Amino acid sequence: MQSIGIAEAKNNFSALIDLVEKGEEVRITRHGKEVVRMLPVRRKPVITDEQIQRELGQMDALHATIQPGPSLNALRNQGRQP
Repeated sequence: MQSIGIAEAKNNFSALIDLVEKGEEVRITRHGKEVVRMLPVRRKPVITDEQIQRELGQMDALHATIQPGPSLNALRNQGRQP
């Protein structure tokens, strides 16, 4: 992370953009207080298609292990027995 004053940032804007493109975070300050934070844009997805497919497969496998419970009528009848 790099902090730089506004005047210096103005004079070196292209170089700062290059740093941000390489993954660096740049903070621009005015009178010592941060006013701008430049962050790289994420170009890669957070999760890949393969990871999504694997997670969906795991969810399907989990759903296959779930056994249906008693019906609503059966539960209602259980509550009515003395």
